[in-house]
Amino acid sequence: MDFEERYEKCSQLLHKYNQQHLLTFWGELNKNSRDKLLKQIEELDFKSLDEKISRYVKSSAGAQLPENFAPAPAYPSQPKTAEQKGKYAEAKKFGTELISNGKVAAFTVAGGQGTRLGFDGPKGDFAISPVKNKTLFRLFAEMIKAAGEKYNFQPRWYIMTSPQNHTQTCEIFKNNNFYGLQSRDIFIFQQGTEVNFSSDGKILLAEKDALATSPDGHGGSLKALFESGTVVDMKKLGIEYISYFQVDNPLINIFDPLFIGLHAMDNAEMSSKALTKAGPLEKVGNFCLADGKVTVIEYSDLSKELAEKKNGDGSLVFSLGSIAIHIISRSFVEQLNTGGFALPYHKAVKKIPHVDIRNGDKIESQKPDGIKLETFVFDALPLTKKSIILETIRSEEFAPVKNAIGTDSPQVAKKMMIDRAALWLSQAGIKIPKKPDGLIDCRIEIAPSFALCMEDITEKKDKIPQIKPGDTVYIS
Repeated sequence: MDFEERYEKCSQLLHKYNQQHLLTFWGELNKNSRDKLLKQIEELDFKSLDEKISRYVKSSAGAQLPENFAPAPAYPSQPKTAEQKGKYAEAKKFGTELISNGKVAAFTVAGGQGTRLGFDGPKGDFAISPVKNKTLFRLFAEMIKAAGEKYNFQPRWYIMTSPQNHTQTCEIFKNNNFYGLQSRDIFIFQQGTEVNFSSDGKILLAEKDALATSPDGHGGSLKALFESGTVVDMKKLGIEYISYFQVDNPLINIFDPLFIGLHAMDNAEMSSKALTKAGPLEKVGNFCLADGKVTVIEYSDLSKELAEKKNGDGSLVFSLGSIAIHIISRSFVEQLNTGGFALPYHKAVKKIPHVDIRNGDKIESQKPDGIKLETFVFDALPLTKKSIILETIRSEEFAPVKNAIGTDSPQVAKKMMIDRAALWLSQAGIKIPKKPDGLIDCRIEIAPSFALCMEDITEKKDKIPQIKPGDTVYIS
């Protein structure tokens, strides 16, 4: 198809779907810019465009909650009965076998920038460890390498970037010599994008020759795994399970034999870790059971009355919060993408810079007036045949780095990293100096190569030096 035919076809489609304004500045564009614009228009999914605009863009209705839902059941962080103890032991053994046999891969969702942290670059390049100032990417790489050595397998690491940070992320890994891992064992790919809209359903132009787009949300990771060829790569390598986590959590336990084993033993397709919420209104999703299916209801969608509802013992009825840690079966990702990807969209009203169609001026919005559509990974849970939840302990596995100060800040995450290291050492019989008020009086960092969990400390305790008040200690 020659250039004029392409233009004519795009023009007809745009008129049909009431988006002809995208060609407003055609007469001002050179050949390269025209080709660039046509390519973007040709990639639009026109078949779903009208429904998407009607259902998600123009609609003012909020999220549709299930008519009836209840708290979701979960495995406790520690077994409570003899039967559970037996199952946990069996699951841990089975999970260890799966890891050792190369059946599990790490998958990091790393499309975010460090903007909210005051950091100009991919969030994975943000320095966070309390002594050595290691970046998140370096910490994860060291965890993955250490797991390979501990369980005697060749680890595979999949990393999803966004168009905004893909090139920079690839350069960071090359410049750091892939953090000691083999480059062939790291697979970096981009997530997809969705076009941005005005409130009346018009696609926005970012430039006269470019549509305004944004990443399609962490739910898009399940689509990108398929479309990037990642799933094919996994199948070729015999990988059956995907350990999914987001880039902002330095306490992540990537290869957890218990979690992996329970998921596999129960024939689950996508499973989740959860924690007890710090309070009824904590900004995490709520695990629920609707029509027999595990479902996450966003904190903003659960009424204050339900969020604060309590059991007879004073505990919250909806106490389990979602922390974006999952085990996903590779076969489920394949199934989800067969016949077209179908997670629901969520509408976000944002400030979106765009071109004014009337005069070609660039508009920097002063208030949220543009619409982004994104998908959430937890919306795949109700689509599974089976999904389990394993409760975990916040101080052991969850210290997200999201804000420059206050809650979920680097200061809080570093303190949690020190506290966890101190707990591991004290459980092994190592004395930790404390101030009169009970706070830890030292800075400690444990390298993943030394220990990936508390149990790894015991057999190496003779290698740990005495820790004195005020010391800064790096154990490797």
